[in-house]
Amino acid sequence: MSVIIDIAGLPHDRVRVKPSPLAELGMALHAFTESRHHPRLAAWVTATTARLDPHLADRLEEARFLWGATFSDVFTAFAGLPAEEEAQPAGTLAGELDLLDRVPDEDFVAALLESVCDPSYGAYGARIPSPLTDAVVRRRTLTLAAAQGRPLVDFTQRVLADPGWAREWFRGLMTECEEAFFADTWQRVGPGLAADARHTAELLRRRGLGAALAHASPAITYDEETGRITVDKLTAARTAAARQGLTLVPTRLGSPHLMVLHRHGWQPVLHYPVASQDPPPGPTVEELTLRMEALAHPVRMRMCRLLSRSAYSTIGLAEAHGLSAPEISRHLAVLKRAGLVTSSRRGRYVLHELDLELVARLGTDFVGHLLR
Repeated sequence: MSVIIDIAGLPHDRVRVKPSPLAELGMALHAFTESRHHPRLAAWVTATTARLDPHLADRLEEARFLWGATFSDVFTAFAGLPAEEEAQPAGTLAGELDLLDRVPDEDFVAALLESVCDPSYGAYGARIPSPLTDAVVRRRTLTLAAAQGRPLVDFTQRVLADPGWAREWFRGLMTECEEAFFADTWQRVGPGLAADARHTAELLRRRGLGAALAHASPAITYDEETGRITVDKLTAARTAAARQGLTLVPTRLGSPHLMVLHRHGWQPVLHYPVASQDPPPGPTVEELTLRMEALAHPVRMRMCRLLSRSAYSTIGLAEAHGLSAPEISRHLAVLKRAGLVTSSRRGRYVLHELDLELVARLGTDFVGHLLR
């Protein structure tokens, strides 16, 4: 599984790297709501939310559908500008909110309500009609909103009836956040994000797109022959950057999330966490799948129980499990292909052992991919 971005024929000067204050504010709000995703921000989240005005805290709780399980594309509003416009972050929160005003109503409303009207986020590249213009999508949106409670139904109905009100509501909420805490937060994280953006842009200029993407995340690879960027994630999607270009947006508060904006008709955006003192990157989705599938078989689970305690030969395992040596060899091949078992020769025999450290990391690796 992965997200594919087709950039065949795209000049490298259409690849931009720039911080986005609005996107970083969105990640701050996400950290407030999903603090378990961001344990390193726990102290900051606790201190910041404790100082919030109760009225603002209530409003943020009501709007959490914008940045909770689904991170709304309204926070990368520049990507939704018409193709003929220069689409890149504005550099200030006010400037980015001004860009949002230039996004057509149909796209703005669809992005604002994407967790309601498009929970699959167009995973297969199809354009989901806007609930403003499509009666079927409108009914579906209201039905899905009803499953999440009356307040969201009321909000959705008001957005559909008056997109202008929705724009004012969103701008007012973001401006209030800036005054309450984000101006200070951006003053602290903004310079570091700008420095990382300059470094990534310099890598792009001197060493090419592959090096720049590798710096952004080891989960991003670039095939120069096919002109495809592959982002290793537990989702499948496809988009193209032939017209509007591609923007890389660094985030400090968003770590460990690596997000890909692939909304149909919008410019693709790679929202990547800046480098930190994190442990080395874990396995790819394919490697993780191999390991979990290898352990899903009852015979291999019983073999692992023995191999976790001592090294065994193929014959020894066969005798312990009442199976033939060829059967045990086939199961060992699956475990070895997944990297779970190592083998070494001792005299006449080849002995097999379970890599306990790797098996112990499977849960952490799986969670890491879920949060990526």
